Amino acid sequence: MKKVILVFILLIVPINVYAKKEEVKLEKCIDGDTISIKYKNNIEKVRFLAIDAPEIDKEEPYSIESKEFTCDILKNSKKIYIEFDTNSDNKDKYDRLLAWVWADDKLVQTELVKNGYAKVAYLYDEYKYTSDLKEFESYAKDKKLNIWSEYKPKVKKENKKSKKEIILDRISKSYEIIVLVIAGILALITLRIKIKK
Repeated sequence: MKKVILVFILLIVPINVYAKKEEVKLEKCIDGDTISIKYKNNIEKVRFLAIDAPEIDKEEPYSIESKEFTCDILKNSKKIYIEFDTNSDNKDKYDRLLAWVWADDKLVQTELVKNGYAKVAYLYDEYKYTSDLKEFESYAKDKKLNIWSEYKPKVKKENKKSKKEIILDRISKSYEIIVLVIAGILALITLRIKIKK
């Protein structure tokens, strides 16, 4: 009887651990494949497992659209869950959680890949939903959706100045101040000369 119970425990426990989803609260969207959440009373960053979305910092095409897509799904869901994969580390080298992200009953990674806002990437083992992701990626490629299309939108640039422009602006302002100071000194000297006469 003890052997039967032991075999039962060994078979059931890994399944329960593997499939465990934990409810979290969205704090903010960082980009298409990274969010900030409240998890176990801490604020944590989550990097979506097994996908790669365009980078906003690198001004890659569809990076803004990818972020907006992720935010819309998560903000319009009733509940958000994360699920760790037994074949993956729980954190990456940047100390971000690596997880499957669920919005109600939708796997967010699947939605991003299916709609052409992310590609399948960073597969270091066979993860739980990898085969589904690969199928959806093939679909998005065939349909030439977003990142797979020939059209690449320009990323909206904020009015960021280059380092050279910033330095030139500072030098220009410094000269203006120096000119004003010299003009003030000359005015005082002229006034003093007139007073002495």
